[in-house]
Amino acid sequence: MASPLSGKRVVIIGGASGIGLAVAQAALDEGAKVVVASSQPANVEAARRRLGEGAEGLKVDVKDEADVAGFFEAVGTFDHLVYTAGDWNAPRGVALAELDLTAAQAAFTVRFWGALAAVKHGAARIAEGGSITLTDGMLAHRPMRGAAVSTAMLGAIEHLTRALAVELAPLRVNAVCPGWVMTERNRQAPEALVKRYTGALPLARGAEPDEAAQAYLYLMRGGYTTGQVMLVDGGGSLV
Repeated sequence: MASPLSGKRVVIIGGASGIGLAVAQAALDEGAKVVVASSQPANVEAARRRLGEGAEGLKVDVKDEADVAGFFEAVGTFDHLVYTAGDWNAPRGVALAELDLTAAQAAFTVRFWGALAAVKHGAARIAEGGSITLTDGMLAHRPMRGAAVSTAMLGAIEHLTRALAVELAPLRVNAVCPGWVMTERNRQAPEALVKRYTGALPLARGAEPDEAAQAYLYLMRGGYTTGQVMLVDGGGSLV
């Protein structure tokens, strides 16, 4: 039996590495065509070559709304939008009294405002039965000292997801909330740091990117699921 994604076209902003690249590969494995997009042309081309047949690659700067609009004009009609783009510039470990508010505002630029720009310009090009899947993170559910800005930004993505599911219906809008995923970046983290985030989990390890990718595939396939946040956290929300 063919996958519901067979023959569909999936656009993945943030698809040149990490979870986004794993989503692209998983979608290809189910017979979809994919467009991987990121701000660095060299990374996009490397991802396209790695993925092989069925993959396109395009550059997009989600910090520039005009560039986002032009990107979707180039893409044309498609079926599913996945947004995994993010940066690592949010203030962490900073007491509120010492917080640089300019840096705090910038933390929303890629993950929140970039996602909103992508939805604004991409939604009208999504075919009937399609979907949008955004990405947040477990800080939205498990705040930490010194990470108030990241917590607020990730929580805002979850509320944006619910609001867009209502506003854009019947287009489906959902989000994935990953825990610690063993992306290229996280594999370089010190072992002590990995254990700090994963050691007490019911599943005491980080997720492989292809495990996290399965949540995105479900939300693309799940025709009666909208406005939901799917946690992929190894049970982190339970402890």
